[in-house]
Amino acid sequence: MDKLRLRATIEAARAAIPDERRQAASVQIRESLLDRPWVQMAGLVACYWSIGTEPATHGLVFALWKHGATVILPVLRDDNDLDWAVYDGPDTLAPGRFGIMEPVDTRRGVDAIRTAALVIVPALAVDRSTGVRLGRGGGSYDRALARVGPNVPTVALLHEGELLDDVPAEPHDVAVRYAATPEGVFRTGATGT
Repeated sequence: MDKLRLRATIEAARAAIPDERRQAASVQIRESLLDRPWVQMAGLVACYWSIGTEPATHGLVFALWKHGATVILPVLRDDNDLDWAVYDGPDTLAPGRFGIMEPVDTRRGVDAIRTAALVIVPALAVDRSTGVRLGRGGGSYDRALARVGPNVPTVALLHEGELLDDVPAEPHDVAVRYAATPEGVFRTGATGT
């Protein structure tokens, strides 16, 4: 299946998930991640503020922040690359491009992600053997992931059934090392930590 059809299929399946099940799944993902020592020890975490039918990250971002991590969230630039700014609590967010909530803190630049000890990204699907993630097609997160060090854990958050045996890949796609689903945190076949 090509990327466009796979995106449409997954987005339709996500839209059909009842809100209460989506919320419960997000709690399971958050708890599974927070239980990992490499998550607990990460001093600087790059994450994202979820929208729509994505697995919710609001509770995860807040929990990481409350446990002492510095959390940076993306700020979408005009060229669709990602700048980064520090999250300092729920009152420090404002709508950015496309209405996506962004920190109001000083922008740290596109390279700020290089210093993260943990990177959590959105995805529609992940290939279990290669770690290739299917995004929404803008390439923003592929560019950001290309800046991440080779030993930094990178995690895509997924709903049940979105860790697949085959995700179409292109040369610019950057793999993630882990996929977090309501069933747990899974290591992909991507190299690195």
